[in-house]
Amino acid sequence: MRLTKKTHACIRLEKDGQTLVIDPGTFSEEDAAIGADVILVTHEHLDHFNEDRLRAAMEANPGAGIWTLRSVAEKISAAFPGRVHTVGHGDTFTAAGFDVQVHGELHAVIHPDIPRITNVGYLVDGSVFHPGDALTVPDHPVETLLLPVQAPWSKISEVIDYVREVKPRRAIDVHDALLTDLARPIYDRQIGELGGTDHGRLTPGATTDL
Repeated sequence: MRLTKKTHACIRLEKDGQTLVIDPGTFSEEDAAIGADVILVTHEHLDHFNEDRLRAAMEANPGAGIWTLRSVAEKISAAFPGRVHTVGHGDTFTAAGFDVQVHGELHAVIHPDIPRITNVGYLVDGSVFHPGDALTVPDHPVETLLLPVQAPWSKISEVIDYVREVKPRRAIDVHDALLTDLARPIYDRQIGELGGTDHGRLTPGATTDL
């Protein structure tokens, strides 16, 4: 597969002429989901879910479908009957040649006073895992962990321990729009030295073959 990093939490995976996009949110490019055959959304927060971006992608490709949890599906399914699929922890499905496993149930704790919402992660082709806004550890080996490197709900020690627990072959940063260029070398060094795996980041638009 070829992975293309988009801004913040969004990534594109391409394989055999098919494209899968995860979390084309408001912080990502307006065309982040255009050309997708499969769109996965982890949860309803605006930096992961933008209705206009989903509508644009679905209208551009009449064969495209969305797989997401109930809270997002309820917001978009009426516009695209039969093309929006509700999934939850433990589900598996195949779409456009991609095999997907669903892991996790809840968003990470932002603050005890803020109710937790639902959140799912997606393991694609038994290899690439995007956890959304949670530190979910799938019950399956992970080759490439898309690592939520910085968020209001996390601290770097938790991020490092998460990499250690998942034990991926490589970790690539996502959820990084709030991380300034000034701070990036600190995160790169500490996660790289302490995480126990190959750690890297891509600038938006950059690609890597997995």
